[in-house]
Amino acid sequence: MKDAITDILRVEIEDGIGLICLNKPPVNALGVALRTAIHAAYGTLRDDPAVKAIVLYGEGRFFSAGADIKDFGKADLQPTLPQVLKALQDSDKPVVTALHGVAFGGALELALATHLRVGLNGLRIALPEVRLGLLPGAGGAQRLPRLTGIAAAIDIICSGREVGAQEALGLGIIDRLADGSPREAGLAAARDILAGRLTPRQTDRLSAGEDPQAVEAARQRLTAKRPALLAPLKALEAVTAASLPIEEGLARERALFMELMQGEERAGLVHAFFAERATSKIPESTAPLRLIEQVAVIGGGTMGVGIATSLLIAGYRVQLIEAQGERLPAVRAAIEANLAGALKRGKLTANGHGDALLGFSCGEALEAAANADLVIEAIFEDISAKTELFARLDRICKTGAILASNTSYLDVNLIAEATSRPADVIGLHFFSPAHIMRLLEVVVADRTAPDCVSTAFALARRLGKVPVRAGVCDGFIGNRILTQYRRAAEYLLLDGASFEEIDSALEEFGFAMGPFAVSDLAGLDVAKATRDRKAATRPPDERYSRVADLICAQGWYGRKTGRGYYIYDKAAPRRANPDVLAIIDDERRVLGITARAFSNQEIVDRCLTAMIAEAVRVIEEGVALRPVDVDAVELFGYGFPRHRGGPMFQADRIGLPVLIDRIERFSREDPQFWRVPELLRRMAQAGEGFAPMNDQPLSTTEKRNSHE
Repeated sequence: MKDAITDILRVEIEDGIGLICLNKPPVNALGVALRTAIHAAYGTLRDDPAVKAIVLYGEGRFFSAGADIKDFGKADLQPTLPQVLKALQDSDKPVVTALHGVAFGGALELALATHLRVGLNGLRIALPEVRLGLLPGAGGAQRLPRLTGIAAAIDIICSGREVGAQEALGLGIIDRLADGSPREAGLAAARDILAGRLTPRQTDRLSAGEDPQAVEAARQRLTAKRPALLAPLKALEAVTAASLPIEEGLARERALFMELMQGEERAGLVHAFFAERATSKIPESTAPLRLIEQVAVIGGGTMGVGIATSLLIAGYRVQLIEAQGERLPAVRAAIEANLAGALKRGKLTANGHGDALLGFSCGEALEAAANADLVIEAIFEDISAKTELFARLDRICKTGAILASNTSYLDVNLIAEATSRPADVIGLHFFSPAHIMRLLEVVVADRTAPDCVSTAFALARRLGKVPVRAGVCDGFIGNRILTQYRRAAEYLLLDGASFEEIDSALEEFGFAMGPFAVSDLAGLDVAKATRDRKAATRPPDERYSRVADLICAQGWYGRKTGRGYYIYDKAAPRRANPDVLAIIDDERRVLGITARAFSNQEIVDRCLTAMIAEAVRVIEEGVALRPVDVDAVELFGYGFPRHRGGPMFQADRIGLPVLIDRIERFSREDPQFWRVPELLRRMAQAGEGFAPMNDQPLSTTEKRNSHE
């Protein structure tokens, strides 16, 4: 047989060993085309009497990153991945897989179906399907436990975590570690098999036996930790099927996989996966990048410390400027503690940790920002203080430096106009803790230069953030929607639902914490400051709840004072504050409201509909470029349940006519709050949804005043 080369696969024979090389850049994704090519190449080598063993390996940085998510809807096209893997496992000729870089999902399942696995140092493997609302559906949940035992397989499969090369060797997932090239490592292993120096291992029986205690412990843990998620529990069920004969186990696993494929959880998680990547498609993406090496952070509070930490972890040199000199030792200690934590979590290497410490300095003189390529202001939310600071920075900073504000709500146009260089001014809205949270709202003012925007997005990617482009308005995308979500919750509270019921309903929907628990965590005084700022412009017909103000009047600001809506002490994680219940009852009496009951579904419907309605206005006004940008903001900055996909994804799932009907029904109680956005009405009349809009990005100035 002559060597065969296609655009995605290379086949050759050397010394009686057939070699199949995956060559589908950039990550050798196992889509329909590649799995079909592997199946055909294997069949050719199997039928060649000159071939005594077969080796699979990958070209490029990875063996394979796994299945092509875009091909999920083609899981049943033949040959299916399970069919390809069964052919490899049943081969009379030994089949070796040489793994390097990463082998995730279907790629690891492919390796598990072969008779021996060689890993190159630095290899990372995983079966991450639960993170997409699925489980390994091509034998991974059957073959892995037959190598590692039930407990280890549950840990790997039900968490989706990555496993390093040494751990994989210790667990028996791979049979040897090697250096050099994947091709040579695979050839060496095949030669050793043929010479009798290495014995292939089969995965047709559960060698370690059943482990009912591990199964039950995992079931309890998963139910407690992720009660809203179905995939981890279904994955556990698939792993337990490894106690069956291999063919029965494979059939059970596949049935569970196909069941999840049809579910909303899978659809939502896949949407979230693509949303994370879609936000980088911006009108300014082709603009050249400015060089950023030295960064100055203004403000040594929690946010400034977090931003500085994030920059240091990413390898930037950082000068933190804190006007109150007496606070500098505490600021430095906080930065050093954060960096130590990053080292412990593996976010920094030992060398990286040392470089970060060397790259950090702090002081109280604003003039230290003179040589910075980027300045990020992180002082308190006051427009006068910020404009005054930017006017000073304008005089101090070098030409071409980017001046960024970390404001959460304020007008970036006003901040920019305080300088003589508005083209260099941008909003970079980090989320606390800034070195942990992944969202970064990039707020583009009217006169912000395109290269300033493109540089901000490049910065975000280096920081490991999910950047989302936002226009200027009060609260931008996230906080603007959050305000309406909270108002809906506050109205439910006034009308009869308890804050415990509201939090519980939304936590059951999938939020980690309900809105009142979140308010306690953030600090009730923080939200009150925002309400006070907006009081003068509040519409006279707006329904206003005084409950949070009355709680603040008692000096109860949430967790930091030990009580807010809830009481926080060692006796219980949180329990309702009875004095707040009395405040609510009194306020209902003052307003003449007779409390009524709300079901969990009614609570979720109202809060979610309020979010969607405001999100539609954000899109309509051009503050967000696309619906997927709204979803990304909510998913990565505001705790929207990942498996629910985001508010705009939910809007399509619910249906636009249903949403309009809800808003119109709710408006009979409160026409000022519940209003149907014009864009929503036009789209419903045209029978359209939000998903197609994600492929039609707008210009930087266009608003959706018309719908074509």
